[in-house]
Amino acid sequence: MTPSDAAPRGPATGGGAASDRLLERTVREESARIVAALTRSFGSLDIAEEAVAEAVVEALHEWRTRGVPPNAGAWLTRAARNNAVDRLRRERRYRDKLALLSTDPAEAPLADADIDERIPLLFGCCHPALSPEAQLALTLRAVCGLTTAQIARATLTPESTVAQRIVRAKRKIGAAGIPLRIPDPSERVARLDLVLAVVSVMYSEAHLTPERDAAADRDVAEDALWLAGVVVAALPQEAEAHGLLALLLFHRAREGARAVDGELVLLPDQDRSRWDAAITARAHAALVRAARLRHPGRWQLHAAIAACHSDAATWAETDWLQLLTLYDMLLAYDASPVVRLNRAVALAAVEGPAAALAEIDVLEPRLHDYRLWHAVRAHVLRELGRDVEALAADLSALELTANLAERRIIESRLRR
Repeated sequence: MTPSDAAPRGPATGGGAASDRLLERTVREESARIVAALTRSFGSLDIAEEAVAEAVVEALHEWRTRGVPPNAGAWLTRAARNNAVDRLRRERRYRDKLALLSTDPAEAPLADADIDERIPLLFGCCHPALSPEAQLALTLRAVCGLTTAQIARATLTPESTVAQRIVRAKRKIGAAGIPLRIPDPSERVARLDLVLAVVSVMYSEAHLTPERDAAADRDVAEDALWLAGVVVAALPQEAEAHGLLALLLFHRAREGARAVDGELVLLPDQDRSRWDAAITARAHAALVRAARLRHPGRWQLHAAIAACHSDAATWAETDWLQLLTLYDMLLAYDASPVVRLNRAVALAAVEGPAAALAEIDVLEPRLHDYRLWHAVRAHVLRELGRDVEALAADLSALELTANLAERRIIESRLRR
C-alpha cells in the first residue's frame, strides 16, 4: 500500500533524475527517524527497517511516474507505516500490536522531545552485545539507509555475509530486548565511544574500496560526516562527539589533495593549497568547542593530531615534537597497535629511524597482517639504508593491499 491509497496528493513537481536526487536526500535525512518511530510503535526493528526499505522502492517508482509529492518526508513516513501495518496483519503473532495501528508514529510522544530519534536508534545498532562487524553493518542499513550491496562494497565483505550479519543482529536485538535509547549518564561515556568508533570506521571504510582508484566512496564518507554531525546536534555537551566531528572534517578537507586524477597522493607529497580552507576552519571550530567542555578523550586527541598536520605549511615544517607529545597523551586513552604505529612515524622524525624501527618491530605479532605496518616499516628500513629488507617489506604490503591506488604507490616504490 502506498500513501496515494490513503490520502490525496498535492501538486507534484519534478520527475526522473530530479525525483531520484530528492529521494536520495530524503532517505538520508528521514529514514533513520522513520525506522526509530516505527520500532517504538511496533516493537520490531526488523519490521521497521523492512517497511522503510519497501517504501523507498515504492517512492522510486511512483515519484518518477507521478512526480514528487509536496512533503517528501511525510510521504515516505506514511508509506513505511502502511507497509508495517500490512506486514503485521499478515503475521498473526503480532496481532496484539494492532491496537497501536491507529497512532501515527510521527505523532507518538518521545521520551525526550529534544532528542533526535536517530540517536537512540544509533545507540541500539551499536550495542556492545553485537559484534563490531554487525554494529557497522546494521548502522549503515538502519541509520544511513544503505542497501546490502552498498554495505558489502564499502566494507569489502561478501553481500551474503553482510545480509547474514544484519539478520542476526536484528534477531539478537529482538531476542535480548535491546532498547533503542540513549544510555543513562553512568554508562553513556563507554557507549558513546562505541558509537563514535563505528562512525569513524564508516569514514575509513569509504577509502578502502578495492579495484578502484584513489577516489573515496563519497556516499559512505558523507554519511559518516552527516552522522557525526547528527550526534553533535543531539548531544552538544559531549566533548568527544565534537572531537570526532573535528577529526573527520580535517580528513575531509584534504580530499582534494589526497586523490588527484585517480591517483593517491600521500600526506608528505600533497599540495596543501588544495586543502579546503573552509572545511579546515570548521574542523578547528569543532575542536575548540570540544576543548571548552573540558572532558578530554581519544577522539579530541586524534583531531588535535590532524590539526597539527593541518597547521604545517609543508611536511618538513611539521611540529614533530608536538605530534609525538600528542601521541604520548593519546596512549593513555587508546593504546591500540595502530596508534603506536602512527606514533612511530613521529618518533622517527624526532629521534631517528633506528628508534622508530625498534618500536615498529615490537608490534609485529599484532600487525603482521596489516598492510600499513609493512609499508611504514619499509620506509624506515629505507631510511636506514637497509634496502633489501625494505624491498621485502614493500612486497608484503603489496600482497595485503586490495585498493588499486595504494597498489600503484607501492609498485612505483618497488620500481625505483
